[in-house]
Amino acid sequence: MGFFSKRIDKKIADYQRELIETHYREVDNMYRQIRGWRHDYRNHIQIMKAYAAAENWEAIKHHLDLLDQDLTTVDTVIKTGNPMTDAILNSKISLAKERGIEVVADAHVPLRLKTSEMDLCCIIGNLFDNAIEASLKLPEGQRVIRVYIDMRNTQLYISFTNFTAGKKLQKEGNIFRSTKGEGHGFGLVRIDAIVERLEGYISRNSEDGAFTTEILLPQVWGLQFIP
Repeated sequence: MGFFSKRIDKKIADYQRELIETHYREVDNMYRQIRGWRHDYRNHIQIMKAYAAAENWEAIKHHLDLLDQDLTTVDTVIKTGNPMTDAILNSKISLAKERGIEVVADAHVPLRLKTSEMDLCCIIGNLFDNAIEASLKLPEGQRVIRVYIDMRNTQLYISFTNFTAGKKLQKEGNIFRSTKGEGHGFGLVRIDAIVERLEGYISRNSEDGAFTTEILLPQVWGLQFIP
């Protein structure tokens, strides 16, 4: 039993490391795009100075309109108040949009949390990856993920809802059966392990047409949540 337990622990650790590295690449790519826009900013200023010297106000207006559109594509979509949460959410939202998935997000997170950045990264990253994978089974136009994160008194509340192909998922014990590969299962195990270690609360609910995961994480030392 100990041998198999160690093998499972190693696979979970390997999956966690792979997940963090994936998130790092996604976040790095997002900020690389922003740095690229800032690098071009000086060139844009020089162009508009030239237009101003020639009193070509129409050209300046046109250039500003183009810049406004360009900035929209690289500006962060969500600003929660917590830099790490911003980075993870925005990288995943960008990934979802590339796959034709609409994301409706409302997130507010304190700058300082009891929950570590790595734990929050694993939870949000896994929840988003699972929701994206499930959404891809639907035709474009029906793919929607709803994200809500906020404080509820002294608890950090995280809710993810994604629409499904209409079938209610089957539950095995306390967890819903996975239709994905091995990594997905370890992702669910990892979320549960983190929530349990942080003395939090997790609820999964599958109804026809939607799958929702809700998590509460205490943000006061020594506080235990009793559902």
